[in-house]
Amino acid sequence: MNFTGPLFSDSVYLYANLLALGGMLVAGWRAPWRMLNEPAKINAWLGASLVVAAFWLLKAGVKPHLDLHLLGATALTLMVGPWFALLGMAIVIVSMSYMSALDPQAIGLNWLVLGVVPVWVSYTLLRLAQKWLPLNYFVYLFVNAFLGAALAMCATAAVSVGALALAGAYPLDFLLEEFLPYFLLLSWAEAFNTGLAITLVVVYRPQWSVTFDDRLYLNSKR
Repeated sequence: MNFTGPLFSDSVYLYANLLALGGMLVAGWRAPWRMLNEPAKINAWLGASLVVAAFWLLKAGVKPHLDLHLLGATALTLMVGPWFALLGMAIVIVSMSYMSALDPQAIGLNWLVLGVVPVWVSYTLLRLAQKWLPLNYFVYLFVNAFLGAALAMCATAAVSVGALALAGAYPLDFLLEEFLPYFLLLSWAEAFNTGLAITLVVVYRPQWSVTFDDRLYLNSKR
């Protein structure tokens, strides 16, 4: 969902913007910029960010200021890694806010909840799977792509509901009964679209995904 002005106080947006600015600077500092020496990686990053923006434009309203849409954060994380995924989500949110598709005042809060949370969940699951599960193609697709996207959406839903409830924007019982179930349904769509997209990438353009290594996932004995 996208957060807008009436949902939170000006001070909340101010602190969120400052925190997000610091987070974006850290992401820019930690991002492996030398990776962009390869044109395929640049195309993958910018192209995937553009697709994420398109997903965000396809939204449905539940109540005033409560819009739902796919995130695309898991696919972006698997393709370009966590730091470039965070920067890609920032590019999407800032550009859409500039075009008035999102509330410019809420850039920081939208990035923290709709960018940082799903990217962190997706990357954490990737690292855990690489450490504890067999390193093969099917684990990468079904655990990291399908399941990772669903968990990322559910985590975003939990944080969104908690933030709205704490801010008093909507009663908690309304959010749990009338808003959260839509998020859970949307998680299946997020999982399907992410799984399909990553499947096509690793089959036809594996060089577009920095987290997928043929030698690791196709030849590993573990």
